[in-house]
Amino acid sequence: MKGGCLQRSWAASRWLLLAVLLLSPGLTGHAAEYWYDGPNPPRYVAPRAGEPAPRVALVLGSGGRRGFAHAGVLRVLESEGIKPDLIVGVSIGAVIGALYAGGMTAAGVEQLALQLDLSALRDLSWLYWGQIRGQKLQDFVNARVGQKPLEALGMRFAVVATRQGDGKPQIFNAGDTGAAVRASSAVPGRFYALRADGVAYVDGDVTSPVPVRVARTLGASVVIAVDISARVEGAPQGVPDDWLRADRERRLRIDAETRFADVLIHPDIGYFAGSSGNYRTRVITAAAEATRAALPRIRNAMTGKQLPAK
Repeated sequence: MKGGCLQRSWAASRWLLLAVLLLSPGLTGHAAEYWYDGPNPPRYVAPRAGEPAPRVALVLGSGGRRGFAHAGVLRVLESEGIKPDLIVGVSIGAVIGALYAGGMTAAGVEQLALQLDLSALRDLSWLYWGQIRGQKLQDFVNARVGQKPLEALGMRFAVVATRQGDGKPQIFNAGDTGAAVRASSAVPGRFYALRADGVAYVDGDVTSPVPVRVARTLGASVVIAVDISARVEGAPQGVPDDWLRADRERRLRIDAETRFADVLIHPDIGYFAGSSGNYRTRVITAAAEATRAALPRIRNAMTGKQLPAK
């Protein structure tokens, strides 16, 4: 009798577990979301009347682990005394941009890029097929900017995300810094979307991998853009056709933006991304070299002179 009760109890538990799994949003086609309920949601605030426009903007593009390269760009610009008035970041570019705008030196950003344990930023949810929640990333960024909101960082900083409902880009320049970066990094299907004030946001890469037009919208007269995407023409043999097709589609979105930049830095860091120490050192070095090669164009753009495009 006792064994029969246990069998019935286990059977009931299995059916209950199955019902929970089948009804879970993550298993029924609904996107996983994090509902921001903090006191200072990320948002856009229009410039105040009479507020001077930023002159030089640095745009840091998306690219996942390829984003270690941004540290090399910052190293050279800082060593040459080139300090942007505005940083615009998307996805990994938003992470790096937040740290730098929040007061971290280029050397500090590079050291962190070389030493960071990426697994420490992954908070997987079994309920949504292993999607990353993003809370650890949000906390990581906020801790390193001293819990300051976007509008209180030491440098003007804007984050670009994508509105999930209509697929349009969204600028954040005020509110919770970590939450804004979290939204900008929310790769659909891999990260939770962030919902704030009734609107769900996902990775800014979906609409604007190198958001030059955002920098122009915010008033920048000189835009230095950093594109860390793979060079499709350099793809090795054996890369799946769907990967190459996605790369070409993304290239169209990037080219539509970067043609509005005064200077484009596009280091050749190879096709495949990695996270080993050797990979990080290699891409940071390649980006630093590409930035150093671009210095004449950067200085001429800042002084109003023009040089032939290379």
